[in-house]
Amino acid sequence: MSASSATGGRSEPDLSVSIAGIQLKNPVIAASGTFGYGVEFEDVVHLDKLGGFVVKGLSKEGMIGNPPPRLWETAAGMLNAIGLQNIGARAFVDEKLPKLQHMKNIVVFANVFGHTREDYERTIQILNEGEGIAAYELNVSCPNTAQGGIQFGSDPRLLDEVVTTAKRVARYPLIVKLSPNVTSIEQMAYVAQEAGADALSLVNTFVAMAIDPETRKPRIANVTAGLSGPAIKPIALRMVYDAAHAVKIPVMGMGGISTAADVVEFMLAGATAVQIGTASYWDPCSTEKIVNELQNWCVEHDISRLADLTGGLITE
Repeated sequence: MSASSATGGRSEPDLSVSIAGIQLKNPVIAASGTFGYGVEFEDVVHLDKLGGFVVKGLSKEGMIGNPPPRLWETAAGMLNAIGLQNIGARAFVDEKLPKLQHMKNIVVFANVFGHTREDYERTIQILNEGEGIAAYELNVSCPNTAQGGIQFGSDPRLLDEVVTTAKRVARYPLIVKLSPNVTSIEQMAYVAQEAGADALSLVNTFVAMAIDPETRKPRIANVTAGLSGPAIKPIALRMVYDAAHAVKIPVMGMGGISTAADVVEFMLAGATAVQIGTASYWDPCSTEKIVNELQNWCVEHDISRLADLTGGLITE
């Protein structure tokens, strides 16, 4: 069957999706921390072919991150403890965002983090001054040092407080990025929704570690790190399924996605869109390749509108 007949007379399937009121040409988004500020990939990937991309986490002030070594390849994934190195919100607005504004047909999500609610609030206020941001992705997996190291993403009360604070000052839609290191992802998803989140993204990395048996020292200077890549995909898929069934707002799924079939799995589990992270490390062009694979997958499976797959898991 030709692509035209498989899509009801159109030359190609409709890959577009809508999340938090934002129209995306397809559901494939480059994840925060793996795609720089977008401009670094301009000569590698056709950015206008992607659904969008999330810039690396931005804080009120610039941060130098953790000491090396900060990356370690595992059997089926990667450990990272970059330490949220970034240039700061003000430098992003002044130096990076103007360059992104000159690019046509791209969707930019700004990842935001802080150690206190005030940090989140001030960072968003700075970013509000810029033009060209589609939405904020609130990273709630960072230590809240003012609370003795309790994580916003694992304490329902603190999560409610920081989302409420961010929503109050956000100029653009608010997407809350949830940590998988919790007892109940359903509870945290619901709390974020009730506090005002326009959408959710999950999962962030799992706390993990690696040890060199010869030196008896940790492979990562920070000792522990975040595990990502194919190893976490089955757990991430389950958590996206659970979260999507606990809330009424849209969900972005992520965790070990490296093929078009992976994208379809996450959409069937309830995701409206997905983010590609670790795959960009072994192939910087992976996001664009997955978009092309996804189009071919739809043609081969007679899918005329990709968005119809969201939540389409058959359990009987």
